Amino acid sequence: MSTHADTDGRDSSPAKPRAQSGAKLRDWAPLRLAKAGLRRVFDRLERGADRLFSPALNPLAQLGAISFFLFWVVAVSGVYLFIFFDTGVVNAYSSVEWISGAHWYHAGVMRSLHRYASDLMVASMALHLLREFSLDRYRGVRWFSWFTGVPLIWFLYMSGITGYWLVWDVLAQYVALVSAKLLDVFPIFGEPLARNFLTPQHLSSRFFSLLVFLHIAIPLILLLGMWIHIQRISRPKVNPPRLLAGLVLAALLLVALWKPALSQGPADLTKLPAVLGLDWFYLPLYPLAEAWNGWSIWALLVGVSTMLAAMPWLPPLRRAPAAQVDLPNCNGCNRCVEDCPYEAIRLVPRTDGAPFARQAQVSPDLCVACGICMGACPSSTPFRRAQDLKTGIDLPGQPLAEVRDQVAAAAAGLAGNARVLVLACEHGAGGGDAGNGVVAFPCVAMVPPPLIDYILSRELADGVVVAGCGESACYNRLGVEWTKQRFAGTRDPYLRKRVPRERLATIWASPFEAGRYEAEKAAFSARLETLEKTEPPAARQGAEEGLEEEA
Repeated sequence: MSTHADTDGRDSSPAKPRAQSGAKLRDWAPLRLAKAGLRRVFDRLERGADRLFSPALNPLAQLGAISFFLFWVVAVSGVYLFIFFDTGVVNAYSSVEWISGAHWYHAGVMRSLHRYASDLMVASMALHLLREFSLDRYRGVRWFSWFTGVPLIWFLYMSGITGYWLVWDVLAQYVALVSAKLLDVFPIFGEPLARNFLTPQHLSSRFFSLLVFLHIAIPLILLLGMWIHIQRISRPKVNPPRLLAGLVLAALLLVALWKPALSQGPADLTKLPAVLGLDWFYLPLYPLAEAWNGWSIWALLVGVSTMLAAMPWLPPLRRAPAAQVDLPNCNGCNRCVEDCPYEAIRLVPRTDGAPFARQAQVSPDLCVACGICMGACPSSTPFRRAQDLKTGIDLPGQPLAEVRDQVAAAAAGLAGNARVLVLACEHGAGGGDAGNGVVAFPCVAMVPPPLIDYILSRELADGVVVAGCGESACYNRLGVEWTKQRFAGTRDPYLRKRVPRERLATIWASPFEAGRYEAEKAAFSARLETLEKTEPPAARQGAEEGLEEEA
């Protein structure tokens, strides 16, 4: 059950700083301030998008998937346009005009769709990069996705620039001249490339055939790079929800009909273009290239690219100890493998002679110590009386035995008629007051459902609040989703039906939503006071303990 207090959620004060049991952040001050500023901006935008579209359809939470979708829109529209395009230098412009004029109702619309989908893909990839940076999702074991994402920017821009050349209007002429000058700083051609654009006699259709080849080959390389980009991600979202994809496509079509993409007059190599309308998504540096020399532009591009590629190690992330498997309690059930967001766990043949075919094995190089695997393990139950409480898979930094002790200590400090114990994610609004009736975790999905049963059946608290990250910005991607499914009884281990749902609340709030978190927590506490006190189910509790010990 989720609580929704009658508040507007406008409080943007961040949660108090806290020591994390997972990965430790060691940011330089300017980097920390940049992240905080961007995080605040994205947080406000995402809250608005959540209200407008719902968390499931929030486009800011699915920028990567939208970028994949836009690639296919660009590819399909490009293939359609190629059917009508004349690749020769003489007729290139006229064929594009024929597309945009005489056949605007199909080919012209496809040209506009091709143009605007390309621009939107640049915007979505840029926003995706900034958002991942603001959420600190690029360091530690996440370096691979970030590092492989940097070359994608280069391939995307090269695809767009070669496309502009093919139109062969005055903008294409300008792009060709500036690009040729930039390339001519490298002694890789037998003669300066810019000579091809001095007079009409120097430009041949053979060169245009080369451009067509590049405009097809580079997107294929881009697609390969996008596939590599997601290889270290478990359950990557490469397709947005159908409704969201339909909304994006509809918006593009409306823009295409409202403001069709048109050429800017035929190229004339005997004249320099006087007035141009630049595409600032793809050509922001071209005016700068006219004022700077070529080496300065290349130094800027290479410098920025190198800095972006090195970001995961500037400064490095201090890694927490990886999850550890305890073979006597592991039966190879595969739940930890299924729930790990980073594909850090796999099943291997049994090594201890136990009557099970497989066992879990953790790759320390891929594990971020989020603890989701511990929450997924069926042996993670605090009902056991054994002094040495161990699970099939556990976190050395915060094992289940320690969690049980933390819960007991936090509950002992509660008072009043409505004692609320908070199990909170370190990265959300609820994790700022650990120890003050709050037990913090690297991820809320680290909380095994039996722990909530244990708290309520033992009457350690009158109610439990599970406080995670923002619903559309879960730090560990799947923590909120897995927790919801476990509580709904659609994912093992599920929360048992015997747990009184009226004494359980979930609050999904980012660090900048501390006000809403406190308001929803207070509303839940007020509702608890109206509930009748129930007697502890002693008989049922004893039976549960016996079953757990036998297991």
